[in-house]
Amino acid sequence: MEKYVILGGAKLEGEVEISGAKNSAVALIVAALMVDGTCIIENVPPVSDTYVLIDIINQLGGNAEFIDKGVLKIDSSNLCCYEAPYEMVSKIRASSYLMGALLGRFKKARVAMPGGCDFGVRPIDLHLKGFEALGASYSTEKGGIVDIKAESLTGASIYMDQVSVGATINIMLAATLAEGQTVIENAAKEPHIVDVANFLSSMGANIKGAGTDVIKIKGVDSLHGGTYTVIPDQIEAGTFMIAAAATGGDVLIKNIIPKHLDSISAKLLEIGVTVEEYDDSLRVIANKPLKKANIKTMPHPGFPTDLQPQILTLLTAAEGTSIVTENVWDNRFKYVEELRRMGANVSVDGRIAVVEGGGRLIGSPVSSTDLRAGAALVIAGLMADGVTEVYNLNYIDRGYEDFEKKLRGLGAQITRRADGEKTKTATIA
Repeated sequence: MEKYVILGGAKLEGEVEISGAKNSAVALIVAALMVDGTCIIENVPPVSDTYVLIDIINQLGGNAEFIDKGVLKIDSSNLCCYEAPYEMVSKIRASSYLMGALLGRFKKARVAMPGGCDFGVRPIDLHLKGFEALGASYSTEKGGIVDIKAESLTGASIYMDQVSVGATINIMLAATLAEGQTVIENAAKEPHIVDVANFLSSMGANIKGAGTDVIKIKGVDSLHGGTYTVIPDQIEAGTFMIAAAATGGDVLIKNIIPKHLDSISAKLLEIGVTVEEYDDSLRVIANKPLKKANIKTMPHPGFPTDLQPQILTLLTAAEGTSIVTENVWDNRFKYVEELRRMGANVSVDGRIAVVEGGGRLIGSPVSSTDLRAGAALVIAGLMADGVTEVYNLNYIDRGYEDFEKKLRGLGAQITRRADGEKTKTATIA
């Protein structure tokens, strides 16, 4: 088992380059299964979720490999199998996209229920409802295997009972190779929804309206190969923005789309942090006392749930009482118990957390409970007095490329070590 060892107290200063969006990349990699040819996808973050999907594609008869830094080549010409291996699917949530992609290509799919971070119930009923509307039927077998079949797929009008990123992408994938027009109403609007639509369109799909709540897809007979570049990672950028604020730092965050970060920038300004916006970068300067704020997570363009743990951690240093309301997932405050081990005064009642800020965090051993919670605990370690050890790095590895290296480049005292390796309390070499 590995851990991060963090000596708190250093201000983050300098420049950091943001990687490609993990949430986009995992969907694009799966979407490439529908292309009868070769796709080159650039700016792909080499995180563990990416490698799991590469292994799945290769087991399905495709050929996926990194041919350069961040450049992934996927050839699905010889794809022969529509059944995804359980032992790999169970590792990541994005494996659910295999249902839509394989159904679109083969008109059938056998995929186990997806895995990933455990922060609440994440049913796939909306996904299956969309497939049924397109003409498919499904059954659930022992072991959580979902078997989906269709004689043919036909476009339909589909109203989403609630906004769902995963279901929107999955239905969009299947509808791309269906006959006729599909209209998805109350669709999710996240940046990676737009990225998936743009990727498919560049390969020959006919998709309009991505980024709005109505997406129209006119089915095509086939998709051709091509080259596409993944958008910058909104969540990684937001994580570094919050880390800069939490340490009283001054950081230029490069290779971003500032518009994607409007909700984060607005909250940091409210908290008392300076945010300067440029064409493809942001500068975050924290040189004033932090103020309390209320946060409510919402689907895009609201405040993203994937940045809720990070900003709650920041608010432990803000004077006064802050309220954080989680409107997306029903159990995303599991990490709060770890923050309490560090001295945070946070109480949770259902989907609401009350943060009594203004105190100092104390370095302690803590464990990541999911991907974004792990990033939040690293931020807590950077803020804390003394040494913090963060365990369960496998979660963090799922979504952040070279996390500790980028932090060290900004002046953080953080190292990755095998558990049991000695820790110096005065300094970290």
